[in-house]
Amino acid sequence: MRGPHNIWRLIRTGATLERTGAMNVVLDAFDAPKPIRFVARLLGKPFMWLGYYGDPSMPPATRALTALGPAYIKFGQVLSTRPDVVGEELAVQLRVLQDKLPPFDVAEAKREIEKELGQPVDTIFSDFSEPVAAASIAQVHKATLRETGEAVAVKVLRPGIEAAFRKDVDAFYFAASMVDFFAPGARRLKPLDVIEHFDGVVRGELDLRLESASASEFAANTTDDEGFRLPDIKWDHSARRVMTMSWADGVSMGDNDAIDALGVDRVELSERVLQLFLNHALRDGFFHADMHQGNLKVAANGDIIAYDFGIMGHIDEYTRRVYAEILFGFIRKDYKRVAEVHFEAGYVPADKDVDEFARALRAVGEPIFGMDATRISMARLLSYLFEVTERFGMETRTELILLQRTMVVVEGVARSLNPRMNIWEVASPIVTDYIKTSIGPRAALRDLGKTAMVLARFGPRLPALVEAALVRQAKEETPPHRPFWRWIVLAGMVGVVLGGAIFALGQQLG
Repeated sequence: MRGPHNIWRLIRTGATLERTGAMNVVLDAFDAPKPIRFVARLLGKPFMWLGYYGDPSMPPATRALTALGPAYIKFGQVLSTRPDVVGEELAVQLRVLQDKLPPFDVAEAKREIEKELGQPVDTIFSDFSEPVAAASIAQVHKATLRETGEAVAVKVLRPGIEAAFRKDVDAFYFAASMVDFFAPGARRLKPLDVIEHFDGVVRGELDLRLESASASEFAANTTDDEGFRLPDIKWDHSARRVMTMSWADGVSMGDNDAIDALGVDRVELSERVLQLFLNHALRDGFFHADMHQGNLKVAANGDIIAYDFGIMGHIDEYTRRVYAEILFGFIRKDYKRVAEVHFEAGYVPADKDVDEFARALRAVGEPIFGMDATRISMARLLSYLFEVTERFGMETRTELILLQRTMVVVEGVARSLNPRMNIWEVASPIVTDYIKTSIGPRAALRDLGKTAMVLARFGPRLPALVEAALVRQAKEETPPHRPFWRWIVLAGMVGVVLGGAIFALGQQLG
């Protein structure tokens, strides 16, 4: 059954792309080779009359995706985070994709809530509004908790959305397999990985318990961040298809007149929003990956309130250090070091020339740093950087793409508040402070301490592990080689002791 369904859905997709005029836009954005263009035309041109018409007031790509429905709208949003795949121009178009659909009936929303929470809506809420926002996956209602009188936002998944997404995602996988088969040259873009990334994002958004958990973790990480707060999750009134949180009162981050009316300093606000993002990304490795104006409010006291935690970014500590060194190198114009970091991290193949790569990076950085400070653009820098890394064979790294895309979005938010902001001056103290605490003698001591703790945890098992290794070695090697293992065992024991001592010293120093 999957084959016929997928082929039919792809024919409908191709027909819609043709009918809305989006086919050439999409094929050009992906720099599609001739075989893919042939297949796309085969699936679209003859069946154009089957395609959805869409809203002619929209640009072709957004018109087509909106007409094709929720899964395609969400896919467009996720692709907007991948300028390496679709190109910067289309990524910008998709970034402003209107994620709005007609709301479903409030009575249906109440039935979903009663089914999930096991109680009638009227026993939980004293009032329950019509939808205040409707998106591709869920819609939001304003309500009042009967028990406490607190105003809350209630997010409810669309009925049947899981099955609809599953069918379309299945078709996306089929299409990615076709691209892999017909266009081997496009494999550098990892089409199957892109769909897997999208699938993971959607799976997270289709289980609101996961979004609630993300919000809770994010709140725990940022509890001491001055001037930043998040709505409280109401776990008693949340489930897989329902999420309840405190209502966020404030004005939109995109409404400068309203912010001015509050008496909030927009220059300080612009710097704070950028520095908060960098702290979350570098310090915590867990950041809001959809920080546009629509997901940010400004409270009456000037606090920034973030909400909608469906897309969160995560990067491990090693990658954070690499990213920070790359940013730090650009800030100091140390292009050789930026190049070395790429090679050390394995981002660029070892057979490439590091000095040539450094010169290419200089060609990226110098024109931008030569600009007036207010015209320096992170978006332009990253666009050039993508071109250079592609030329040197760097493979796509999804976690860095998401981080870099979010930084571009946050830069846009900051500049909308203060067009004259110097992004490097604002970013420098956060990046420099992270470098000082994460790369250096104290960081090395902490790393050794963590290693010693892991070794100590395996302490009770060490004799058995060593004995098993010695037995295997005795069977595989001749007797003259056996003493080598005694030295390894001795070195391991000494390492554990020294590691423990170093960790204790590190704790005292830091």
